[in-house]
Amino acid sequence: MKLVFLLLLISAGVLSAHAADDRIYRCGNEYTNTVTDAQAKNCKLISGGNVTVIQAIKPQTGKASSSGQRTDTADQRSKDSDARMILEAELKKAEAKQAELLKEYNNGEPERLGQETRNNQKYLDRVAELKAAIGRNEADIAGIKRELSRVPAQPTPASSTASSGR
Repeated sequence: MKLVFLLLLISAGVLSAHAADDRIYRCGNEYTNTVTDAQAKNCKLISGGNVTVIQAIKPQTGKASSSGQRTDTADQRSKDSDARMILEAELKKAEAKQAELLKEYNNGEPERLGQETRNNQKYLDRVAELKAAIGRNEADIAGIKRELSRVPAQPTPASSTASSGR
């Protein structure tokens, strides 16, 4: 048992001596563990902790990436149309939810449920939750409308005949 403890103590001493040799110096945005480089560049010794440096990925030159190429106008129109349809569906869903919440809220006086007749605090908590949900849903609707205004409108067949004066 003493032998194992002695071996652990010796190995800990060797590791700490090795760690003392691994000094890291900071030279602006660069790090080095070479003493001569550090002295030549007037670097500062970093005390405590380990430093991990991750090299940045360099962009490839000479090759055009697929994301850098322009999309076909028909493809872009299709994407815009799909985006508009999705946003309009989300808007309809949010407006339906808003109508449901407003109906349940009943101008701040929703019907009392179950134990709320005996416990007024539960009722007040539910009224506050409904009011907060209405506010969040209004913000969602406003956000969806903002996104819809950013997506180019697609001319529909009905709007093109209406604009021709028929």
